[in-house]
Amino acid sequence: MRDVERYIAKRKKARPRFEKDFEAGYQAFEFSVMLRQARERAGITQETVAKRLRTKKSAISRIENHAEDIRLSTLDKYARALGKRLHVQLTE
Repeated sequence: MRDVERYIAKRKKARPRFEKDFEAGYQAFEFSVMLRQARERAGITQETVAKRLRTKKSAISRIENHAEDIRLSTLDKYARALGKRLHVQLTE
């Protein structure tokens, strides 16, 4: 286990609130990475997505870096700009 993993495990054990906040933040981070990777796999730049959505590159950057605060309608438009479909699923 790396030092950072030991630190996180120790903090989670000592403070339940830290664990809850850490997990929520990590999920948002994973989602942001998924969006960026989908765009890169599609071979599309942020500039191209911005043009397709009639917005600025900075708005696309915010979507990819702060996905925890994205509207479903915006996410659907982003997916369509990549030639993808949005599929939302609730899980346990």
